[in-house]
Amino acid sequence: MAELGTVTRALLGMVRDGDDERALAGRICRACVDGLDVDGAAISLFTAHDSRQTLWATDAVAELLEELQFALGQGACMEAATTGRPVLVADVHRPADTVRWPIFAAAVVDQTPVRALFALPLQWGAVNLGVLDLYRATPGGLSDPQWRDARGAVDTAALMILGLRTDPDAGVDGAGGWLDHTTGHRAEIHQATGMVLAQLGIGPTDALARLRGHAFAHQRPLIDVARDVVARRMVFTEDMI
Repeated sequence: MAELGTVTRALLGMVRDGDDERALAGRICRACVDGLDVDGAAISLFTAHDSRQTLWATDAVAELLEELQFALGQGACMEAATTGRPVLVADVHRPADTVRWPIFAAAVVDQTPVRALFALPLQWGAVNLGVLDLYRATPGGLSDPQWRDARGAVDTAALMILGLRTDPDAGVDGAGGWLDHTTGHRAEIHQATGMVLAQLGIGPTDALARLRGHAFAHQRPLIDVARDVVARRMVFTEDMI
């Protein structure tokens, strides 16, 4: 088994101690800057009710990158959000790397010191929550260890954000690791997971991801969605979000 990277270890070791989602996003972004040899980071979320919400940007350049992409409707972040796939640009000054977003690339070159961009979808199961954007002021891609660490970090970060958004009361009785506070002790969530599993013919991890994803997209507590499923007020279908 591959050794966990610096950022992934840092996220797994975080204590859940009264953070709201903006504070959590800030901690995740700072861990990425510290561990991945990048100069800045930002996290944006996408939901059914809000087209986008930038939770955190580490600096003015990261914030400007977010604003440019959403204003222009193109860029690495927008592509990652739409496709659900990572977008890695080793040099924004190289037209072959940015031909898909010429207006955005021109704005980045004219208005920022950015040379490399990495947009990583925040996904859990089939649910795309948003995007972690990283930038570097020097050209060059992520090394293999950095890429493995970044993939582990976005998986962990997605689960942390989902947990906070859909199950905000988990861990209120005391601080602990973010991933220590699971939903296994809540009978209704456990039962609803089993029902979604049966309805869609999927595994338990994907079934819980569907529940969490629906709660996230519709800005509802996970426990309320679970109660609707258990009471048969809600039946999951393949195309349901």
